[in-house]
Amino acid sequence: MLLMTSTNVSAPQTGARGQGISAGLSVALVAVFAALIWVFALVPPIPVGPVGVPITLQTLMLAFTGMVLGPTRGFIAVLLYLALGFLGLPVFSGGRGGIGVLAGPSAGFILGFPFYTLLSGWAARFAYRRFSGAGRVIMMILGSLLTASVLLHFMGIAGMSINGGIPFGAATVADMAYWPGDVIKTTVAALLAVMVLRAFPVLARR
Repeated sequence: MLLMTSTNVSAPQTGARGQGISAGLSVALVAVFAALIWVFALVPPIPVGPVGVPITLQTLMLAFTGMVLGPTRGFIAVLLYLALGFLGLPVFSGGRGGIGVLAGPSAGFILGFPFYTLLSGWAARFAYRRFSGAGRVIMMILGSLLTASVLLHFMGIAGMSINGGIPFGAATVADMAYWPGDVIKTTVAALLAVMVLRAFPVLARR
């Protein structure tokens, strides 16, 4: 009788562990990562190109957010970050805030942030489940660059062309200055994400 009681008590606990991240932890992670994106935006930006769209560390944190939280939670975290910024908090690079940022040449990149994180998370989840070792990291990097970065840069080019008042071709050429840094930042994000997911395997169940 005692053995049966012990078995019945322990079974739900095992099931609970198998469910992965709880709703409360999900909310906390979304809030923490939204705050971390804000922190990375505080690093002084480096304006480049004809319309001065800056190089920032935000893309590193955006990719890392998607890779660690997964596509859905990462997407929500970035939406929260953007909502705070559009409400006027100085969360964007250079301490900017307010809906007026969408009138600037960085608008395309800003609007692309949540989709960049979504695709980075999707690519990372695919790579993490199907590869191991160095191949896992390489596929996370390539997957993010070939999906998330391509979309983000296309939206960024459109924003520079429309709001910056330069031809689409000129904006495309200007955008090339951001690619080397994005390759480096995506690589760092993938390496850090793999370490975090190994240390906290519950995050990989998303």
